[in-house]
Amino acid sequence: MRIPRSHLAALAVLSFLATTSLSAQNAATKFTVQDALDLATYQIADLSDDGAWLVATSSTRRDGLMVDYHRDSDPTYLRPRPSMLWIIETKTGTIKSLYPEKRDISSPKWSPDGTKLALLLRNGEVYEPVIWERATGRFTTVHAPAGKYVAENSDLRWTGDATSLVFSLHTLDWKKRAQEQFARQTVGPIFVQSSKDPFLAWDDIRRLGNVRSIVAYEVATAKTRELLPEAMIASYGVAEDGSVITYNEDITKKTDYDVIFGSENKALVAPATCAQKSAGCAPARVLFPTLKGMTLVMASDGKHYAYGKDGRVFIASVDDTAAKLIAGPAKDAKPKSDSAADTSKAAKDAKDKERFSAARFSPKGDALIVSNKDGLWLVDLASGNREMFLATPDSSLRPPQRSVIGWSEDGRTLYLSHAARTEWQRGILRYDRTTKRLDTLSLDTRNYSQLRVAKNGSVAVVAIGDVYRPADLYVGDASLKNLRRLVHTNPQLDGKQLGHAGLTSYLDADGHGKYAVVYYPPGYDKARRYPTVFNVYEDFFNDSFDPVFNLLNANGYVVVQPSVDFDIGYPGEAWVKGVTAAANKLIELGIADSARLGVHGTSYGGYATNLLITQTNRFKAAINISGKVDVISFYTDSPRLGVRNIHAAEKSQDRIGATLWQQPQKYVQQSAIMFADRIQTPLMLLTGEQDQNVPADNTREMFYALRRLGKDVVWVNYMNGGHGAGNASVADYVDYLGRILGWYDTHLKKDAPKGVASLEQ
Repeated sequence: MRIPRSHLAALAVLSFLATTSLSAQNAATKFTVQDALDLATYQIADLSDDGAWLVATSSTRRDGLMVDYHRDSDPTYLRPRPSMLWIIETKTGTIKSLYPEKRDISSPKWSPDGTKLALLLRNGEVYEPVIWERATGRFTTVHAPAGKYVAENSDLRWTGDATSLVFSLHTLDWKKRAQEQFARQTVGPIFVQSSKDPFLAWDDIRRLGNVRSIVAYEVATAKTRELLPEAMIASYGVAEDGSVITYNEDITKKTDYDVIFGSENKALVAPATCAQKSAGCAPARVLFPTLKGMTLVMASDGKHYAYGKDGRVFIASVDDTAAKLIAGPAKDAKPKSDSAADTSKAAKDAKDKERFSAARFSPKGDALIVSNKDGLWLVDLASGNREMFLATPDSSLRPPQRSVIGWSEDGRTLYLSHAARTEWQRGILRYDRTTKRLDTLSLDTRNYSQLRVAKNGSVAVVAIGDVYRPADLYVGDASLKNLRRLVHTNPQLDGKQLGHAGLTSYLDADGHGKYAVVYYPPGYDKARRYPTVFNVYEDFFNDSFDPVFNLLNANGYVVVQPSVDFDIGYPGEAWVKGVTAAANKLIELGIADSARLGVHGTSYGGYATNLLITQTNRFKAAINISGKVDVISFYTDSPRLGVRNIHAAEKSQDRIGATLWQQPQKYVQQSAIMFADRIQTPLMLLTGEQDQNVPADNTREMFYALRRLGKDVVWVNYMNGGHGAGNASVADYVDYLGRILGWYDTHLKKDAPKGVASLEQ
């Protein structure tokens, strides 16, 4: 009996889950699904001011597979995030766990003197502040006042003198109201929305999180006092000297269709030295009645600030609000008569160079980074002198991407990340304000992230990884010299056979130079051609570790991340021009087997995959993971995202450049469902029923269309899964990986037994 091809992937999964026949040697050396589940990722949480003590958390993919996606957008839901909490002495490398098991932990912060560590620890359905004393090992739990609890969106902050902890609270009444509102939208029994309502219902729910109060817990007295009463507090900061608290109050009047999650705030300042309701306590004072069209940047002292508006940058303070212009044209500046009517590109560029925006204060508040079309500038606030320290080169030359990631406490040196765009090169640079030199501290093929430099300048910690190893933690001096590894994050990979990766350049169909990241399997043989899988999204230059790529490599596949160019109004053309050109290059180089090409993508990449296979039959297997297939129905779907999908289509990621009613033909052209009859490639659709980003109902349209047309299609819907499909449990994740490998084995491996996935657990 002949088994239909559409059933083979399902059989592959069953075989994958049941098979344990690989040799012990392969089990020990091959990257497996078990490795994917147990890979540890470390996050640097905080470094003490003297650089002596580091606190870090670690978790695995397995730890993240417990989310209840049914409760997405519920402001009272605490997503589980179990992790180990590590205390590391940077001088000796001594490491210990603060708790014997993984706990739900948030916002670990050293006190300014490094003697105490504060953190938020989950206790049932709430987080509670906990203070750990390093010398004694003593724990103190901070209890919220009666009728209140630590807000789900709260963080922890020490005051500058280390005497108090600051955090935000919700009331139990607020929690009840929020849960009732969420329930009305999800289980009813009835909900009603009207165009006369100022907000979409889910925008109203999203904004509920801003309804909170701010309090300070005094360590010495164990008392909690209110700094700000309950209000719509979008963000806040406490002055270093503890005298005032600045905050932004959400004053949004209606749903904003021009900005995703768009909001309007006003900025205020209030005394923090007494409770707001106490007699004689001054009321909050408005700094700006609206921040619409402005960029507000606070200095680390919490009192000085800079703001940019209409291309001009000003500085002021909460004590002296008289603004001083430090960059940009004077308000009364008039254009020269001979250039007032000049609309040429040269004239526009000249005007753009005069427009600045505020970016970042120095730690001492004596300097400010501002930016304009030419690059990044340092402004000395005492003298007003401005000097460029990083030029913005011509983008057509594909210059390295550089951005400021740190500033030494004395204000002398700036740290910048560096990522080349035409070669495999990453690193960290340092600019010295005194010598005006930009020096290279590290530059190689590895990825550098999470840089932290101690306030006293003695120690720097950084995470360093590569395309086949998740990052380890390292420590060195402020120049990143004499780096030594503090944490070997995944020693279990030491015995694994892992591949390698590199860059390949090619020309797309328009003759534009592009780059693809190519992941080669272990033991890659240049004399062979390999089944090759293209993972698509946008303009890729991502060489970070990816467990799915490693699993594909371990099972004999080359994996490619190609880059594409976009034209507004014609996004569907991007992938056929760029991905097929990359495939041609891989075939030309003798790497890819032209008869065994696969393609998949997630989210926008899934959308890209489906559009791609309506335009070419080059690929013998395709997988759409949580990607839309119908832009028209997607346009006003996914209500929990508010206006996100409308904005994406009109103005941002989808790049259609018009509303549905302005150019309906473009929405038809960019919907793969409209051209399902052209698809010849076997397609698997993977969705999560609880996906609030790309609803499974949108993707399933393609299944019913292709089935009606007699095409080869399989739809797998994970009933508890969210965006990304098989991510609600370990069982789902194992099934998800097995289906991907089974699908490709079935369609791309000439010598593989049909329906058998070449993977072990």
